[in-house]
Amino acid sequence: MTAPHITATTELTTNQDLDPQRLREAFGVFPTGVVAVAAIVDDRPVGLAASSFTSVSLDPPLVSFSIAVTSKTWPDLRRSARLGLTVLADHHGAVCRQLAGPVDHRFDNVRLSATALGAVTLDDGLARFECSIHREVEAGDHVVVLLRLHAVDHTDGASPLVFHRSGFTPLATTSR
Repeated sequence: MTAPHITATTELTTNQDLDPQRLREAFGVFPTGVVAVAAIVDDRPVGLAASSFTSVSLDPPLVSFSIAVTSKTWPDLRRSARLGLTVLADHHGAVCRQLAGPVDHRFDNVRLSATALGAVTLDDGLARFECSIHREVEAGDHVVVLLRLHAVDHTDGASPLVFHRSGFTPLATTSR
């Protein structure tokens, strides 16, 4: 085993003013998938798009996403007994923008399924989960929501929607 070659670089400055725009740009270099989080609330579908989804645990089965504390949608969604979480496919760019748009039109012309307990998923998502809120953790200007999984379905038919540098980027394909 050879020793790593370490070169001198510009040192990271500590205790600097961490400008929110600069942080947003730095965070944006990390590509993420996008999910729809949705439920039936007051007899209508309510939902949002989140690019902070991650798997957390297999036992118990947990996933998470983060939501801004200023979200107007989260207070309604969190009232549902169950939430649906759909991993969006690369053809869902317009749907994702729609989920970030006017509340009354977020699900226009979108094929949905709902469970008896109110979880809503997109019919053509790559993976669909039925979840309940396990825990919410305050984290600065966001809340990290841990979700307990109760049911799962997935397909291998398409590529995921990838959010990178404030836009959607196709996932590069490689031959196997």
